[in-house]
Amino acid sequence: MKIQESGENYLETILLLHNRNGYVRSIDIANELDYSKPSVSRAMGILKNANLIMVEPGGNIVLTEEGQKRADAIYERHCFISEYLKTTLGISPEIASQDACRIEHIISEETFKKIKQFCKQSSK
Repeated sequence: MKIQESGENYLETILLLHNRNGYVRSIDIANELDYSKPSVSRAMGILKNANLIMVEPGGNIVLTEEGQKRADAIYERHCFISEYLKTTLGISPEIASQDACRIEHIISEETFKKIKQFCKQSSK
């Protein structure tokens, strides 16, 4: 199932919050992204219906296996593109991260793989 850019941002945020805190609640996501609780609640419903997250009885949000795969892929793109922009092009870390956040959602899997392959070959 294709999810929107905002859904990908939520998945990435859940991944990062879980890695940082060991747990994720809706309020944590709202605070991290500076979104309203109702907006986060609606998004969690969409992600839950898409089988990308589960909400445990205590309110802890957990990525499903598919959600984890998607979040890992999004985060890999973000890190790789951000690092490329900083080290290869000399973009400031803040701008590189902001731009990577935009690029990671629109670049195709094929193009991303080719860029990674090109960078590996160029660094030899």
